Amino acid sequence: MKHHYTDFQGIACIAIIFISLSLSANVRAQEVYDLKRVLETGLERNYDIRIIRNDQQIIDNNTTLGNAGILPTVDINAGYNGSLTDIDQKLTDQSSKNYSNIFNQGANVGLNLNWTVFDGFRMQTEYSRLKEFQKMGEINTRLSIENLIANLTSEYYNYVKQNLRLKNLKYAVSLSKERLRIVEARYNIGSMSRLDLQQARVDFNADSSSLIKQYEVVNTSAIVLNQLMALDNVSQKPVVCDTLITTDKLLNESSLWEQTLEANSRLLLSEKNKTLSELDLKAFQSRNFPYLRLNAGYGYTLSLNDTKNSNVDRQNNLGFNYGFSLGYSLFDGFNRRREQKNARITIQNRDLEHERLELSLKADLANMWMAYQNNLELSDLEEENLEAARENYEIAMERYRLGDLSGLELREAQNSLLGAEERLLDAQFNTKLCEISLLQISGQVTSYLE
Repeated sequence: MKHHYTDFQGIACIAIIFISLSLSANVRAQEVYDLKRVLETGLERNYDIRIIRNDQQIIDNNTTLGNAGILPTVDINAGYNGSLTDIDQKLTDQSSKNYSNIFNQGANVGLNLNWTVFDGFRMQTEYSRLKEFQKMGEINTRLSIENLIANLTSEYYNYVKQNLRLKNLKYAVSLSKERLRIVEARYNIGSMSRLDLQQARVDFNADSSSLIKQYEVVNTSAIVLNQLMALDNVSQKPVVCDTLITTDKLLNESSLWEQTLEANSRLLLSEKNKTLSELDLKAFQSRNFPYLRLNAGYGYTLSLNDTKNSNVDRQNNLGFNYGFSLGYSLFDGFNRRREQKNARITIQNRDLEHERLELSLKADLANMWMAYQNNLELSDLEEENLEAARENYEIAMERYRLGDLSGLELREAQNSLLGAEERLLDAQFNTKLCEISLLQISGQVTSYLE
């Protein structure tokens, strides 16, 4: 049984050393990232951001006077026609004439212009709609950027947290290893029982197992971070500058709410939706007015006639033509009134949706603010607990070396130390997540780029 534990202990140590050396070799080959560089890399390479920027370019390209119908259209056309006919004529004097194989030809080329001069301001309204769609596209792009920044920042600090946890677990393994060394030495001289030795080995192996699993957690976080940055080598281990999870303790709830009302992307989109509904109403109201359309053309026509049936052998026409049309819909089955009435109801719904969204954001901000404050207090409390746990373990270890403390009591002190480290990391990370959410709600999450 002794050899079994010794073998497991040796395997665990070899595995940990191998993983550590592998990570150290990768670290030397990797570039160092801080949060700003992570965000800049993600905004440059992330596929979702690149796609939505291309979509924004399409919207920009569509925002033109021509697409709104304000500009005229100019067409050029050309044509040719020919006919081969037989003609049988009976004249009023009862005589008749017959012509066979009469071949006539015609050709034309022309330039035509069509222009809707006035349609009840519908074209101007459509151009305003296109510009609003352009602004909505910009807000949607901004919203995607904010989401990516929030996700990248969260994962960046999660990666920092997991590396700190890895450091804590390495320290826990070193403590268990030292305890095992002491127990083995005392067991060999007969001052400690085999039960103490086995328990020390079990605790050491348990800590080693947790450390090995933590390497996997760190690797998973690294892959997620690399994927968000759209790096080619997603399995690389990025080296980050931060070794602590720092939070902004100077946030103010009232200032955050004022910023939310001014800069929240979802609220801005809601306002644009209301503006679009108002423009829809204007488009329906344009049918209350008459319309005026102009057309003009300049062309050339050539006719070649068979002289068997015509005194004109050839005729050329070159000239300018123009005209206009004025119209007004007198009655359309009350559809105009129905459409305008529905449009006004839609505007009311947009107002209600905006108020509902504003209330929802206010509730989210209040909840997140409470969580932020609580986690700040927890962080301060856990820092004090960690100092006490460290001092408690040092005292316990000294008493253990002197033989004045049992292995179970030492293990309890060690678990208390590791638990305090874990709780502090969780409190700091949760505080950071609350901070990110508060800044995202208030439209200030891009401040992480500064």
